[in-house]
Amino acid sequence: MTARHEEIADELRRAIDREEYTVGSRLPSETQLAAEYGVSRGTVRQAVAALTAEGLIGSRQGARRVVLASRRSQSFAELRSFAQWARAMGREATGQVVSQGYRAATQEDAVRLQLGTGTPVLHVLRVRGLDGEPVLLERTVYADWISAVVEAIEPQCPSVTQRLYEDKGLVFAYGEHVIDAVAAGAQDAELLGIRRTSPLLRVRRVTTTREGRPVEWSDDRYRSDAVSFSVHNSIGNNALARKTAE
Repeated sequence: MTARHEEIADELRRAIDREEYTVGSRLPSETQLAAEYGVSRGTVRQAVAALTAEGLIGSRQGARRVVLASRRSQSFAELRSFAQWARAMGREATGQVVSQGYRAATQEDAVRLQLGTGTPVLHVLRVRGLDGEPVLLERTVYADWISAVVEAIEPQCPSVTQRLYEDKGLVFAYGEHVIDAVAAGAQDAELLGIRRTSPLLRVRRVTTTREGRPVEWSDDRYRSDAVSFSVHNSIGNNALARKTAE
């Protein structure tokens, strides 16, 4: 049976996700929350402590708690996949391979994946969606040592990252992200259902294993009306976050 403080913590999480308490706002006092939920202040304190540990709210002695983030925002420090991020919001992630095939590694591929120039690497173009709506194009190049495994995954797989973990025990441990803005070309516009030259948020990333072995590098393009990025600053942390656009 779920403890009462865990139930309250979950209700508060959902309220934050629904933006009943927006980022920067204050939660009700412990006394107010205790009265609302019909419990002791000690039970409320346990629930609030769980949210503080997750980084959703900030705590300062003698002051009401401030909302710092919601699960709609996902720090890149967590290295969640797109599908994991979507699930954390209660959304359904979808994926569809548009095209895939082998090509000889270019100089850029070779540098990013630490391979010899000309090594056969797998190029995959995917459309990713939230609740069936296309919001992201992934142009991913996979290293030769993992290409055959990725090639065998069904085109509609919602999370290649999860599948590689389940099938091969492969953990994406480190990521480097470079973010800029680009205009949608003809193919981008057609696949995302937007006008040509519409602004897209581009994230170029390289992901590696715990041992530092490159698995993939990708050019990811997000619809700017559907997904945005934010930076949450503090003395000890400067976390970049991905979130749904407002």
